[in-house]
Amino acid sequence: MKNFNPADNIQDLQYFGEFGGVNPSISDSSTYTFLSAKTMFDTFEGNMEGCYLYSRHSSPSNLYLDKALAAMEGTETANVSASGMGAITPTLLQLCGSGDHIVSSRTIYGGTYAFLKNFTPRLGIKTTFVDITKLELVEAAITAETKVLYCETVSNPLLEVADIEGLSKIAKRHNLKLVVDNTFSPLSVSPAKLGADIVIHSLTKYINGSSDTVGGVTCASQEFIDSLKNVNSGASMLLGPTMDSLRSASVMKNLRTLHIRMKQHSHNAMYLAERFEKDGIKTVYPGLKSHPSHEIYKSMINPEYGFGGMMTLDVGTLLKANALMELMQAKNLGYLAVSLGFYKTLFSAPGTSTSSEIPMEEQIEMGLTDGLIRFSIGLDNDIERTYQSMKACIIELNLLK
Repeated sequence: MKNFNPADNIQDLQYFGEFGGVNPSISDSSTYTFLSAKTMFDTFEGNMEGCYLYSRHSSPSNLYLDKALAAMEGTETANVSASGMGAITPTLLQLCGSGDHIVSSRTIYGGTYAFLKNFTPRLGIKTTFVDITKLELVEAAITAETKVLYCETVSNPLLEVADIEGLSKIAKRHNLKLVVDNTFSPLSVSPAKLGADIVIHSLTKYINGSSDTVGGVTCASQEFIDSLKNVNSGASMLLGPTMDSLRSASVMKNLRTLHIRMKQHSHNAMYLAERFEKDGIKTVYPGLKSHPSHEIYKSMINPEYGFGGMMTLDVGTLLKANALMELMQAKNLGYLAVSLGFYKTLFSAPGTSTSSEIPMEEQIEMGLTDGLIRFSIGLDNDIERTYQSMKACIIELNLLK
């Protein structure tokens, strides 16, 4: 880990455009021509490197971004997709078939939860949801049919932290694949270097950073990515969640500033979390010593990128949460919106938005209260000014004890 800096790996990549441009040329084509029929056949069979057949299979623009994201995560290669779910679902379907079993964190993105809880059982794939922070519960849930351990580095929305090294040891002991969604912590954590087999991102969030593009990526070994893209049996190939070349080029350009943005997101989130906790508001942020997994997370991160930009405040009730979010939006402190990684702060009540797929009784069991607000802290230049403005909103609504 000491010699691995994901931002340096991105910076060291150098692509020349078709005409010598400093940006790689965008391949704005869905299909490609050949000088001979044999070359077309060989390309279809996957035997002609550097040749392209059809953009659902691959395109130059997507392969540039694949290479950059693999460099960032320290994997052999990667495969970009049209959305985060377009990366998660084919990955899990490639690893599992009828009769197989997945052990998953109980606190994950609502769409992933719904896929595992409601959709994969139709295909004969079962999932057991566990508290991922308790390794003994993870191991106890493993059966002879288990193929995958699935978690998020920092969970959505409760910000629980997965002990990736500990989970990796369990996975190896039972010959399982450890799949980690690293969307909340790009650059901060490098799961593949901690033992994860496959690393997934929603590119929509921090990596793109401008809330104008939906995308995803699976970072893994060459063998696994080849299996995903196999024309006869690959889940990504056959389900078709292909990223558009223009979007690939857009994400590539934004990726270059990720290291700068993550440092500011993390700095601002830490600043606010420390002050709101001191004010007596129930605050959850992995950078706080009060976070139950603070020491584990501290041991996993690349320190210069901090503890990330995600923070939660619990103001007691949904009514109070909604009133605070509406007032903060009216005061130009951010947007009442889902997603994360934007330059402005985004806030939502996850129990009624991004985690609404999780039944209420399960939300209560996992500690997802209806007064919880999830914040994606923005890139504000004067974070003290932001803090004072947010605190004024809290005082106006009589939310301080």
